[in-house]
Amino acid sequence: MINPKKLVKMAREWQKVAAIRRKRISLPRTRQYLGAGHCSTSSVADKGHFVVYTADQRRFMIPLVYLNSEIFRELFEMSEEEFGLPSDGPITLPCDSFFMEYILFLVQRGVAKNLEKALLTSVAYSQSSSSIFSQQEQMNSRLLVCSY
Repeated sequence: MINPKKLVKMAREWQKVAAIRRKRISLPRTRQYLGAGHCSTSSVADKGHFVVYTADQRRFMIPLVYLNSEIFRELFEMSEEEFGLPSDGPITLPCDSFFMEYILFLVQRGVAKNLEKALLTSVAYSQSSSSIFSQQEQMNSRLLVCSY
């Protein structure tokens, strides 16, 4: 598990890096209210919020108090493992926008610890299964080339 102080420090570092290079960020943005983490067209997060993107490039503005939840800490760790620390862009979380909306809904309502662990397990499982799928896809393309 990651220390909460370390997580807040990492989030601040990511936001500083993103703020420095904010003008280069050109991901699609939509206007749709999604509860606590809503999409926004503004390039700067509101006071008391931070911005993350999902794997399908949807932008979410999330309250800083959500950094206290275990699920966001784990998502940041998974993000760092999968995408690395962003030096030239936004923080991208390893889940799609539908899953992110569900996470925000649960965190807003005060999710139970066992449900948090189940959600994290499903994210980790989807990550590993997608990497296995891409490895199989690469093997199949190599076999096609060899058999040609």
